[in-house]
Amino acid sequence: MKAKNEYIDSLATELKEWSVQSDLFAAKTEKAAGMIKLKYTEQLKAFRAKQLEAAERMRELEESSGEAWEIAKDTADKVWNELRTGLNTAASKF
Repeated sequence: MKAKNEYIDSLATELKEWSVQSDLFAAKTEKAAGMIKLKYTEQLKAFRAKQLEAAERMRELEESSGEAWEIAKDTADKVWNELRTGLNTAASKF
C-alpha cells in the first residue's frame, strides 16, 4: 500500500507546516492589543481545533484499510480542504 503511505506522508508534512504557521499566528496574537487580540485569539483557537481534527483523521487513515480506508480518505480530504481554506483566511487577517 505504497499509495496509502505516500498519501499519509503528504498529509503529515502539510500538518507540520500548518503547525509552524499556527505558531507564527500565536506570536502575532501575543503582540496584538485590545479587540484585535481577542479576534486573533478566537481565530487561532478555531484553527487549532481544526488541526486537532485533522490529526485525528490522519490517525484513522493510518489504522484503516479497504473500504474503511476510502471512507476515511474522503473525510480527511474534506477536513484538509477546510484547513487549507481556514489557513488562507487566517493568513490574510493576521
